[in-house]
Amino acid sequence: MKKVPNFYQNKISLNVLANSVENAKACYEAAEGFTILGVLSKNYQSDEEAVNDMSLYQAATDNALSVGLGAGDPKQSQMVTRISGILQPQHVNQVFTGVGASRALLGQKETIVNGLVSPTGRVGYVNLATGPLSSQMPAGEVAIETAIALLKDMGGSSIKFFPMKGLAHREEYQAVAEACAKYDFYLEPTGGIDLANFEEIVAIALQAGVSKIIPHIYSSIIDPVTGDTRPEDVKRLFEIVKSLV
Repeated sequence: MKKVPNFYQNKISLNVLANSVENAKACYEAAEGFTILGVLSKNYQSDEEAVNDMSLYQAATDNALSVGLGAGDPKQSQMVTRISGILQPQHVNQVFTGVGASRALLGQKETIVNGLVSPTGRVGYVNLATGPLSSQMPAGEVAIETAIALLKDMGGSSIKFFPMKGLAHREEYQAVAEACAKYDFYLEPTGGIDLANFEEIVAIALQAGVSKIIPHIYSSIIDPVTGDTRPEDVKRLFEIVKSLV
């Protein structure tokens, strides 16, 4: 199975949630394959149930699977690690403290593993305390450069900056993007991204020189009645990507 996501012009891959295998296929096609489909570990009662179901998503999308926590829930960290080691997906979402374990169980370097850090209100600093225990403690604020170095030490591929709250943390996000560009690290903006602010959020990362960007666009493009991600919105997002790169 292909372990590396498809990046449009080697730059951007969308990350959207899939509500079913059929929804995953429709969104994958809407983005012409330049997407990874998020499936949340939190939705399953056991590892076995998750592995069995997520493998169907892999088969339908050339392994464009993004194993998710579920709203950044640190309690899901170990489950994500275990099932990712079995599934070998293209993308793994992790809290900061779960990155090393995920990389070790994957046993290879190709799969993208992100590490979740949060805004602090201070430009140039991020909060690393996003793990099961550390998230209950006072924030662990470090310079973004140090956070990137720590993630690299653990085998991480990218910074997941969450919650973005759209552009509420614009200056902090700009600093994170510049650091990712300087230290050759991928960037995954997440939280409150929609069709209105998507272009600006991606443009900031591109202008900073980030090598690869994986924007997560979730609830804003989900049909509230069916729970499906709307393929027509994915298509619109991909059109914006094509206009930017």
